[in-house]
Amino acid sequence: MEKLSLILWRERELLETLLFKLEVEQLVMAGGRTKWLLRAAKEVESVLETIRQTEVLRAVAADEAAAEAGMPPNPSLRSLADSVAEPWASILGDHRDAFEAITREVTAMAEANRELVTAGIRSARETLLTLGESTDGYSADGTAVSAGTRRPLVDRSL
Repeated sequence: MEKLSLILWRERELLETLLFKLEVEQLVMAGGRTKWLLRAAKEVESVLETIRQTEVLRAVAADEAAAEAGMPPNPSLRSLADSVAEPWASILGDHRDAFEAITREVTAMAEANRELVTAGIRSARETLLTLGESTDGYSADGTAVSAGTRRPLVDRSL
């Protein structure tokens, strides 16, 4: 049970790190500092990869803890907490509550970042359209609708 708890602590730390990296990514996007965007995205991906590796370790440790508690493999954290004695029941319950909270925060931050990226792409597309084409309006999904190409006016007398 102790091994599982240590791995759960590590996963919680990694999720906190992921939340931090997502917030950094958001600040980079919101601040228009696009030169750092690729680096911020790579840092998020690196933390996600470490989380994936840790999840494998957690699954193995949870199966071992389940076997100790006389449960079938692949138990949920809730069922495992319900099946063990104190203090482990409280410790595992606390881990589960913390995972739920941090998961909500990570999900909200990831969604906000996705919206920023979408808005940035839309803005760039619309800017490019105005350079060579006129924009008639917007379609139902919010993308710019082009009326066709127009000739740019250039004063060559300068």
